[in-house]
Amino acid sequence: MIELKEKTMETPLLSAPEGARPDPEVVATARRRQFSSSDKRRILEAADRCDQPGDIGALLRKEGIYSSHLNTWRKQRAAVEHAALEPQKRGRKADPAQAEDRRVAHLTQENDRLHRKLAQAHAIIEVPKKLCALLGLPADETPSACY
Repeated sequence: MIELKEKTMETPLLSAPEGARPDPEVVATARRRQFSSSDKRRILEAADRCDQPGDIGALLRKEGIYSSHLNTWRKQRAAVEHAALEPQKRGRKADPAQAEDRRVAHLTQENDRLHRKLAQAHAIIEVPKKLCALLGLPADETPSACY
């Protein structure tokens, strides 16, 4: 009688000592598929050529996408086409650095103007105090005390 030896595949779980647990560290993380614009265009063109019932379903299965992808991509394509037909603004495009410089200059002028107004307000507030001091009247905290 011939004895056949049983072939066993050793897996890490079986070869580990009894009672030991496998390493739970996750090596790879799942990533969402991303389609390039050329892939989207190719799939949309193929979907537009489908004229028989069930052709689009077969295309979706073949590409591994959902019908919502087609809807979203069609909306994106329409938005791009609409934007391409919009009239373009003529002339130079605004330089962000120059715009920021202009904004800083405007804010500096505004700050200087407000400092002058504040100095003027302080001078107006000091006039009654100086008047009370000249007339020898008691100076209260309220500006109308010496009137």
